[in-house]
Amino acid sequence: MPGAGRSRERRGSLRARPRCAARRGVAVASGPGARDRWGRGAVFGWPDAPRRARRAAPGPAPLSRRPAGDFSLCESGTPGVGKTTLGKELASRSGLKYVNVGDLAQEGQLYDGYDEEYGCPILDEDRVVDELENEMREGGVIVDYHGCDFFPERWFHIVFVLRTDNSILYKRLETRGYNEKKLQDNIQCEIFQVLYEEARASYREEIVHQLPSNEPEQLEDNINQISKWIEQWVKDHNS
Repeated sequence: MPGAGRSRERRGSLRARPRCAARRGVAVASGPGARDRWGRGAVFGWPDAPRRARRAAPGPAPLSRRPAGDFSLCESGTPGVGKTTLGKELASRSGLKYVNVGDLAQEGQLYDGYDEEYGCPILDEDRVVDELENEMREGGVIVDYHGCDFFPERWFHIVFVLRTDNSILYKRLETRGYNEKKLQDNIQCEIFQVLYEEARASYREEIVHQLPSNEPEQLEDNINQISKWIEQWVKDHNS
């Protein structure tokens, strides 16, 4: 994401990946020594020392000590895969609060400049995390954003990465009016599973799951699958 941050050491294996663009801020995974080409000085996050300190800061109590229903999840994925539709519908059925980070940033002007190449503001991820911190401590939140690797690990009990076939995704992004570079970078991001790999590098692998999001029928399947997980979580923590 030009103008958006630094990578952690354990994401080094992702540096040869193509980058992704998004409507409000752009997600990037750049290549080795490619600062000029990819603008690596501006990818998810903040300098390593502040990030480590933030991740080590006191967070919600461990699952074993938390009341039932006091949990949160993250849904991520390339723009156009259906995160907003899924998140809002899941929130209406589960009682969780839905937070769209793009909308949050727009409302609070949580930006750190403007990316001329992609024609969009650059997300100030530090301010976004600060804005959400108290809400995430309380739990019961669905967080929706195309990338998730700048959020503290302690926020989420499960992370879902939505995936869409490239031909379908291309048509969806065309209807959004993306310029050709922004469109192609997003398609490449999906082909190389950039956001899925970043999620796996940022959270325990056992809590990161992929969900297909190609057809309307899969929306219902995904909601049912996530709802079953929530129900099981509640049972486990009510016993």
